[in-house]
Amino acid sequence: MIIAAFAFVGALIGGLNARKRGGTGLDIAQYAGAYALAFGIVGMFITVFLVR
Repeated sequence: MIIAAFAFVGALIGGLNARKRGGTGLDIAQYAGAYALAFGIVGMFITVFLVR
């Protein structure tokens, strides 16, 4: 659950960041996907840390 929340927040941050920089629709999608992956990985590490 933490991973999905982090990925969602990352996608929002990435999409807003690309929109603020004046990106096209594909730019926004790429930023959202990259940020979602990065934040999802961070969320995975946090989940592993909390479970152990």
